[in-house]
Amino acid sequence: MTPRIAITMSLGRLDGKRRLHLPLAYADAVRAAGGEPILLAPQGQDEPLPALEHLADGLILAGGGDLDPTAWGEALHAAAKPVDPRRQRADLGLAATADLARMPVLGICLGVQEMAVHRGGRILQHLPDEPGEHLDHGRAGRPQVHPVQVEAGTLLARVTGRDTFEVSSTHHQAVGEAGRDLRVSARAPDGVVEAVEDPTPGRFFLGVQWHPERMADRPAHAALFEALCGAAAAWRAGA
Repeated sequence: MTPRIAITMSLGRLDGKRRLHLPLAYADAVRAAGGEPILLAPQGQDEPLPALEHLADGLILAGGGDLDPTAWGEALHAAAKPVDPRRQRADLGLAATADLARMPVLGICLGVQEMAVHRGGRILQHLPDEPGEHLDHGRAGRPQVHPVQVEAGTLLARVTGRDTFEVSSTHHQAVGEAGRDLRVSARAPDGVVEAVEDPTPGRFFLGVQWHPERMADRPAHAALFEALCGAAAAWRAGA
């Protein structure tokens, strides 16, 4: 059976109309990895979240803007561009639903931050404000390529088979504290957290700060989608 991978979508405006959008590269990467992409529209305030366990076998929390930290009592940074509140509510709800069901989850860019926040972690709202010198992580909206260092013995290391490789990123925020039972599994040369994961044996709960869908023609990045689809198929078989 082809594993079904649900992918979250963004809300935005185009030609004066509110529209859903998602880069095609996400769906292409899932298909190339042997999965069937299912696109999830954010739910309204009074709409129930979809019955994720019956709809899909795995979840991708896709990239997007910034989370609004006022939801957990922090002031919003002047440089932040919050996602639509509908998306924030829906994505955090889906992260919680998938986590409770032990469904495989891959978080990408915004997605890794959502995974950390769901587990009680903290986000650094603007990297240029943090002490020390930082790489250009693409915070001006221009994708930047830089290396990451992968921690030995992690799920990420096993999946990619690499201890370092280049990634494409576009972000000005990052995970500051990973959250409950999450381990940092990769960092950029400037120390910025680039990946977190749940180290529990048998779990696939992995988030990366970069955009593997942009480089899915490279083995280390394609491996993330292949591993997600493999874990999703195993999860469904054991559900």
